[in-house]
Amino acid sequence: MTPKVGQALSPANPTVGYIVPFLVYVGMIALPLPPEVLFWVRFFVCSALILWLSRPYLSLRSSHTLASIAVGIAVFLIWIGPDVVFGPSYRHLFLFDNFVFGHPHSSLAPNLQRNLPFVAIRMLSSFALVPILEELFWRGWLMRWLIDRDFLKVPLGTYRAGAFWIVAVLFASEHGPYWDVGLITGVIYNLWVIRARNLADCILAHAVTNAALGAYVLVAGQWQYWL
Repeated sequence: MTPKVGQALSPANPTVGYIVPFLVYVGMIALPLPPEVLFWVRFFVCSALILWLSRPYLSLRSSHTLASIAVGIAVFLIWIGPDVVFGPSYRHLFLFDNFVFGHPHSSLAPNLQRNLPFVAIRMLSSFALVPILEELFWRGWLMRWLIDRDFLKVPLGTYRAGAFWIVAVLFASEHGPYWDVGLITGVIYNLWVIRARNLADCILAHAVTNAALGAYVLVAGQWQYWL
């Protein structure tokens, strides 16, 4: 019997809880809304989806809090490292700046950079929403689903080389012209979930990275990190 829509989109369906908030967040990019509206809509819609669909499968209690913070800071330094060490020309090498990966510059209009409500929701989305929906999808679901389609049978943090590297590469591709540091980040977060065996620790590390990067964007005016 084919499940009804209400049954398929149910908190009792674990796959839905792990993947739908992420897919909706990505899909909403296509909405014909100005950024200052789109980010508010995405934040509230996806937050509601997490509360409705993901809450039974989500814990925010880290078991390695200080280490997770350290991992997050280390990833932030890795993220900005090449541009700081080699200068702006590094990111414009053809490996990064091309028709496949896009261009390493912000699409934000200058007026949005001075729009405090927009900056606030962009920052809030970056460190409070994105780490949850991305970690649910990448390391909570996909890394286990690639090992066994009945992914809940696979303990969180189980290592299989194929699943590990597929997730790392796909995670890197999500970050466009920053795919190089995105790949290193994916590897580090994958290793951290294997070590910590707690998705909350990956969420915390990811949140620290994004918060530090957001602060760097605002303080140093490096808007290109907010594509």
